[in-house]
Amino acid sequence: MSVYTTLTLQEVQDFAAPYGLKAADLIPIQGGIQNTNYFMVCENGQQFVLTIFEEMDERGAAELVPVLEHLGKSGLAVPVPLQHHGKAIHSLKGKPAQIAPRMQGEHPMPSTVGQVQAIAAAQAKMHVALQGFPLERAAYRNHAYWRQVSREIKPALDAADTALLNNLLGLYDALSAMYPDRPKGFIHSDLFRDNTLFEGDALQGILDFYELNKDELLFDIAITLNDFCTDYPAVTLNEEKAVAFLKAYESVRPLTADEKACLELYLAMAAGRFWMMRLQVAQKNAAEGRTGGDILQKNPNEMRNMLIERLKFVTA
Repeated sequence: MSVYTTLTLQEVQDFAAPYGLKAADLIPIQGGIQNTNYFMVCENGQQFVLTIFEEMDERGAAELVPVLEHLGKSGLAVPVPLQHHGKAIHSLKGKPAQIAPRMQGEHPMPSTVGQVQAIAAAQAKMHVALQGFPLERAAYRNHAYWRQVSREIKPALDAADTALLNNLLGLYDALSAMYPDRPKGFIHSDLFRDNTLFEGDALQGILDFYELNKDELLFDIAITLNDFCTDYPAVTLNEEKAVAFLKAYESVRPLTADEKACLELYLAMAAGRFWMMRLQVAQKNAAEGRTGGDILQKNPNEMRNMLIERLKFVTA
């Protein structure tokens, strides 16, 4: 995550002490765009991740804890937060914060076919495990939310980008009405390669559930398939990896016929959503004066170019 809240080692030692941990070193993590994360190294060599939630209140941050516990019990490799005095979320510098184990491994850059298969199967298991999970979040970043974001972003777009966005949303309205059997449930919403850890082809960890959202499962599939099956800096889809992804996913949860009919559109929609998100983050950082080497700001044009490429295959 980007570092928005700076901490001293003494502040972290005081925060970690009730967990029974003795912090010896603190390493800021650059990556991501919303929360502040540090690696915390203890005197005994154990490592943890300290997260400060920059935009969530304590209730919002705590909502995720039972989800992670449930997924861990379901056999998925997720970082379950530590607890003391019966809860995982505590206050640090006036903001909600938690400590979770540091999961080992590397981001798959680039991905292999084996890694693509592993994340697809894990994503399907996550979708199945969270069906019917008793959670109501304070806010959902679902399609209605993203329609509102697009309305807010539009005034800053030029004519070509406005037409691109309008075309995408029009195709969505047309095809989603034609193919309504698209199951919903809790989805990760941000399952990019940099939110996973691998050792070889073995998945070691799924990270960053802060965008957990109730939405169409197909959006989650499209987000992850886009990223894992694209060989950047090119934005074209690697067909071998995409086929392997879908086969692995369907070995756990078969897609409906309507999901299959809408898949190419949703690959475009996923790129469009992250184009909007990155533009929104850039605007917010500029408005709040967030600058410097500790602030990661991803390039919106990468997702814009992917959107244009994905739309070549969509027909209404």
